[in-house]
Amino acid sequence: MNFCTIHPIWMKSGLKVKNISLLIINMITDWHRKYSGLFRLCASVCWSLLDSCEDIIMGSHKEGGASTFWSYALNLPLSSNSMISWKFCYVLHKLLRDGHRNAVADSYRRCRNVKDMGVLWGNLHDRYGHIVALSAKYLCLKMEFHAKHKVIPGNLEASDETVEREAGTDMTKVLDMTNELLDYMDAGLKMAETVLRQLDANGAKSTTPAGQCRLTPLIPLILDCSFLYHFSVRLMFKLHSIAPDVLLGHRERFRDLFTSLTQFFDRAREMEFFKSVIQIPDLPDAPPNFLRAAALAEYKKPVVVMPGEEQHEEEEVEPQPEFRESAQIPQYYLLSQMGGSEAPVEQRETETESLRRELEVLKPELQLIKNEAQRCVTELKAQVNRLEAEVEEQRTHKQVAMVENEHLRMEVEALRCTNVANVGAQIGYKEADSRAQAAELRFTQLKERHAELVTSHADLMKKNAETVKMLSSTKQDQDDLLRAKKQLESELENLRQQSSNMLAINAEQKLEIDRLRRELDSTRAELMRANSALQSKEMVGSGTQLNSTLAGLQAEREVLLRSVREQEAELNSLRQQAQLHHSSMEQERQRSSMELGSLHAQLQQQACREGELAQKLQEEQFCLLQCAVVEAEGIILDAVAKVDDPIHVRCISSPDYLVNRAEITLGSIDKMQQSHLVYLGNRNDASGLLRAVTQFSHLAADTIVNGAATSHSAPTDQADRLTDSCRDCANHCLQFLKDLKFQASLQRADPSAIRYTVQRILALGQDLRPKGQDVLKEELGSMVDKEMIATSTAIEEAVLRMDSCTIFYELGIRFHFICLCSPLQAVHMLVTAATDLQKDIVEGGRGAASVTEFYAKNSRWTEGLISASKAVGWGATQLLDSADRVVGENGTYEELIACSHEIAGSTAQLVAASKVKADRNNKKLKTLQQASRHVNDMAAVVVSSTKHGQMQISDHGVMDFSGMSLIKLKKEEMEAQVRSNVHHLLLLPVC
Repeated sequence: MNFCTIHPIWMKSGLKVKNISLLIINMITDWHRKYSGLFRLCASVCWSLLDSCEDIIMGSHKEGGASTFWSYALNLPLSSNSMISWKFCYVLHKLLRDGHRNAVADSYRRCRNVKDMGVLWGNLHDRYGHIVALSAKYLCLKMEFHAKHKVIPGNLEASDETVEREAGTDMTKVLDMTNELLDYMDAGLKMAETVLRQLDANGAKSTTPAGQCRLTPLIPLILDCSFLYHFSVRLMFKLHSIAPDVLLGHRERFRDLFTSLTQFFDRAREMEFFKSVIQIPDLPDAPPNFLRAAALAEYKKPVVVMPGEEQHEEEEVEPQPEFRESAQIPQYYLLSQMGGSEAPVEQRETETESLRRELEVLKPELQLIKNEAQRCVTELKAQVNRLEAEVEEQRTHKQVAMVENEHLRMEVEALRCTNVANVGAQIGYKEADSRAQAAELRFTQLKERHAELVTSHADLMKKNAETVKMLSSTKQDQDDLLRAKKQLESELENLRQQSSNMLAINAEQKLEIDRLRRELDSTRAELMRANSALQSKEMVGSGTQLNSTLAGLQAEREVLLRSVREQEAELNSLRQQAQLHHSSMEQERQRSSMELGSLHAQLQQQACREGELAQKLQEEQFCLLQCAVVEAEGIILDAVAKVDDPIHVRCISSPDYLVNRAEITLGSIDKMQQSHLVYLGNRNDASGLLRAVTQFSHLAADTIVNGAATSHSAPTDQADRLTDSCRDCANHCLQFLKDLKFQASLQRADPSAIRYTVQRILALGQDLRPKGQDVLKEELGSMVDKEMIATSTAIEEAVLRMDSCTIFYELGIRFHFICLCSPLQAVHMLVTAATDLQKDIVEGGRGAASVTEFYAKNSRWTEGLISASKAVGWGATQLLDSADRVVGENGTYEELIACSHEIAGSTAQLVAASKVKADRNNKKLKTLQQASRHVNDMAAVVVSSTKHGQMQISDHGVMDFSGMSLIKLKKEEMEAQVRSNVHHLLLLPVC
């Protein structure tokens, strides 16, 4: 009984403190006097039993930390007992969650001890060692996280405002805290996955003690995972509100963790053990869409409820010197040394009995009150969780409504400003009201628009190839524009030349007009002189001569005036044509300059568009490369996990297959290096590098897994080297993929280290190959013909020897050695039929290849055929040698029987080897099968004949000469001599 635990119950029951103190002091004094040795033993092993988690948690609250806990925990045999280490991790997890706030800081000082314990058990192959290592890793991450973020308690029960305030507004700080939460949750999910996998592998059920021992530590893990998931979602939305374009890797990692968490919750929800202990919430079918800000309003926080959880109310207890702890002396020593035993013994006994009876009466009532309080607390907690979820949902709806109201208010204000001077202000108000009513429809339209954007995003990926085509067509258009520009420049130059020519023509016309004007002036002057001369002559000369002269002058004047008018008209028309041509040339020049300017603008726009498209194409190609690299990293990590997986120990692979995988991987490395160089030269196309990275990741993972499987059947030293090489290969692969994933390190990505490690794995696999392969594949074809000919020759010689040795022997019993010749002849027929069938198989299956190439291609089958033919020839020779030894009395009949069985077995082997490649409807195959049955029949005849002869010549015991007469005795002696002589004569041909 723990007195520190039941003391508050006694205080509530209304008993007197003095009587209780006296009772406790008396009981502890008696127990100390009787069981002091037992108390010391319990103090030394109490921590190993781990049955007082609640007492430890209460002790941490009373002490204000976990120093006492760690002072005892450091003395536990954690390095020698995996079961104690597993339970210690569970107790530490409970202490970090439910203990005092200072317990996290005190435990963080011992984080190195927990980490060393995890590393120790991770390197040992123990049934609990692997999960102890994962649990220790999870607890170290938990202590580091809470030691860094002290505002978040160990049970993670912090409000959303507290978490967002702790994350801050700096992008780097939010990103770091998000990564810490994801690592925190990832470690817990790996531990849960390993525990469940071991449970399935061992065939244990959740209702058995072994299953409950593994599943109990998952209860606080479920509580942690629900809060970690909620905090991660909140911070991911906050990150996407700042910079959503650079968070592709975070979204992929969160999707993987969401899938693992959903599988863990679904599996735990189906187990009977968890159904009565904890209520696990249902997660949505898909993770939240962080690219859509409105998805935060649809998100609901998962709430875990524990129906059987005990809630202890914190009460202020008056300090009592009887229950204070001392640093040097145990508690019961202090109680035993207090001066409370001065009362008489009889009085103390009566008070003790009365208090015991009162306690017995109060115990059922206290149990009922406790159960009722527990039920009420559970119901209130569930109700509080529901109300918190409803409040959170109402808060999000309120935020959405406030945003919509703000938009509507801005629209109404805009309408009022624009419709102040308009007569139709009322119509505008009605439209604003209708817009307010249609605000709910906008949300659905936005959803549809989001779906369209998603589909358009998928279409953009399909239009990637079309973009390349557009770039080529744009280049052609650019060339056409350049050609048109050159043509316009040439036309402009021609127009300038024509304009200069027209100006020259106009200058000549002006000169001609000036010349005509001068002639006209001179003509007018002559006319004036002629008029003056005429007037003078009229006064002086005769009138007839003057009239004639005047008429001639007037006629000449008319001609000159007519020519002047014609020249002036022609000059005006030429002037008008020159003006029209000049105006048209000016318009053409302006139009050409405008077209040239527009073409220059289009050319610049086209160049800018080409640059943007090329940049976008490069970004999309690099994004695709990042996705492929992330997938390749997952494949390599999965292969590395199989290397350390205890279930994979049962998997075994052959060195030949490992060598094959390593050679193919080396080829893929060369191909990937070439594709990398091509991509560095042209960033617009990453298809070759994508294919090379995908193929390389699968082949490298296959090589790593098969290398680990091959090491399971290899000697210890070679197995260790092969396993280390596989791990080095995985590390180099991950480093190379990491360099490919970032623009800064893309240039220096080099797979030389990977090639070196794969070559080392290839060399180790070749060393592990069997050393007995002395025959080359090219020699197998000739060996088949040689072995078949040798077998046929040996059988023919045995038949000839047997035909020359048909004899009788032993006691006049007739033993026909022809019964031995019959199976040998049957075997000869069998070998002949097998040779004929072999020729048909080779001719039908080799195609354009030669016979030697066919045998080399099917080397395993050829080796089996050679082995079968050797066995047949050896059996025939051995049968004849056994018969010779039996006749020479140097052998036994059992040898003949064994050789007959050997011939039957080797015949079946030869038939099976020939039947593998032969057609079922082949007539020669049927002939071979008939010959095989005939050999078996003849072998059976030999066995039966040998047994019959053995029975006839067996010794029936020592002859009794006492009852024989002298004549009968002489007769028996003569018959024995005759048998001896005949036996020696029969031996001569054999010898």
